[in-house]
Amino acid sequence: MQTLHERLFQTSRFLIGTELVSVRGSMAERNAIKARTFANQLVDCPNIDWISITDNAGGNPQLAPTALGKPILYAGKEVVIHLTCKDLNRNGLESEAWLLNSEGFHNILAMTGDYPVAGNEGLAKPVFDIDSVGLISMLNQMNQGFDPKDAQGNRKKLQHEKTQFCIGAVTTNYKLLEGEVMPQYFKLTKKVECGAQFIINQIGFDSRKTSELRVYMDRHEMAQTPLIGNVYLLNPRVAEIFAEGKIPGVVLPLLLLEICRKQSQSTDGGKAFFYEFAAKQMAIYRGLGYRGAYLGGVHNFAAVEKILEIEKSFSTDDWKQFAREINFSRPGEFFFYAHNPATGLADASARNPNPAKPSKHVGLSYYLSKWTHDLMFTRGSALAKAGANLCRNAADPMQGPKPMRALEHVSKAVMFQCKDCGDCSLPDIAFLCPESQCAKNQRNGPCGGTREGRCEVDGYGDCIWLRAYERLKHDGKEQHLLEHAPVVQNQGLRGTSAWANFWLGRDHAAKRQAQPTVEPRPDALATEATSKLKV
Repeated sequence: MQTLHERLFQTSRFLIGTELVSVRGSMAERNAIKARTFANQLVDCPNIDWISITDNAGGNPQLAPTALGKPILYAGKEVVIHLTCKDLNRNGLESEAWLLNSEGFHNILAMTGDYPVAGNEGLAKPVFDIDSVGLISMLNQMNQGFDPKDAQGNRKKLQHEKTQFCIGAVTTNYKLLEGEVMPQYFKLTKKVECGAQFIINQIGFDSRKTSELRVYMDRHEMAQTPLIGNVYLLNPRVAEIFAEGKIPGVVLPLLLLEICRKQSQSTDGGKAFFYEFAAKQMAIYRGLGYRGAYLGGVHNFAAVEKILEIEKSFSTDDWKQFAREINFSRPGEFFFYAHNPATGLADASARNPNPAKPSKHVGLSYYLSKWTHDLMFTRGSALAKAGANLCRNAADPMQGPKPMRALEHVSKAVMFQCKDCGDCSLPDIAFLCPESQCAKNQRNGPCGGTREGRCEVDGYGDCIWLRAYERLKHDGKEQHLLEHAPVVQNQGLRGTSAWANFWLGRDHAAKRQAQPTVEPRPDALATEATSKLKV
């Protein structure tokens, strides 16, 4: 029996995965029994290559994915376990990864996760100790023996058993603004650099963006990374939910919503239309050179069979017409590549001109922060050396001299709403604080939950990564946005002086200069066995 990794890298067949949404309750309850019945039917279907099981999807508490996954795995079907950062800190995620490896689960889809929206006795407290990039990096280290570090960042020299995780990641370019799309592309690159071995895109309904993602990966050293297309079986109710923005990161344009509403008036409630719509999306992914399709929104095997049957009935070039039909862009939407009028897709030979535009996020605070940082925190400068000496000789080197500590605390609280984390990422994010201004404390790029530039969580306003991108683009340095990644914050520095920690080499910035950030991916050189993915 071939593993998912072997199918991804050693075969050329278009692969099909199906999403199994977990339930709230035990395995003996009615909903769980229904999910298990559906899973058993998927196991017996030779056209399904893997079953993907969600982890508290939508921020709701549910049965752990391994409970549903074990019978599937033991029946011989490949299982992809979703592993998210919203409910567990890095220790909990490592423990969960060791458990998965011990139980035989070797395929993980690593994600930051949705902000919690429910929980027993009210809203649960989110964790987000690390993000998807940090999780991918950790899993990649475990694949290489996980030579861990102590609190000071030194290797412990304890070689562990190597895991065999096939690490997946998620990306989205179905965003409206340039400051949303480009940071997603930059983060995608970092995910692959840190060890992601396959990519699944977010739910979307714009074939031009779908083709652009494939072109972007081909032209940015990710051509050999398998890309899986997300196909979601719509229905009128789900279309309304998507259009209202209730699912973070999912956009359903008004024109498509009107089509869905019209179809709901048909005798079958639009069922035949939605089956064909999903099959057409699958055909588009096949035609564009995606490695496979990820089928979600299905809850019974008859729907899966029908979609696969319809897609199989299409002719080889039908997808080109489907791509013109399923092309729901929004007014003013940003595209990295120009439009090809002959196909309606991305023009791989031409970039869209994207001149810098005035931004409300570039102001006096930004200029003052840059000037101060260059003056005080340029390594080797006179002020940096003086600061290091003062802190080193202070009564408490973790805090530095009391007057300096007071100045740091007050100035950063006023300018950045500083939370005194001690491991400062202000210079990494164009002088915006991820602790006070990002609901998920994202230090390695944006999550996928923004909507027209706004954070998915009420009260946080514009995404800090959109703001950071616009600041850097104003300076002509937007390509440097994620050069610092991956960053894993040292919680042991919380409440200490970030200035002292930088000057004395205790924070992530100093460690990044001292050692490589990630190891090469094990499959990076296996180009001969990797199927060629070209548009």
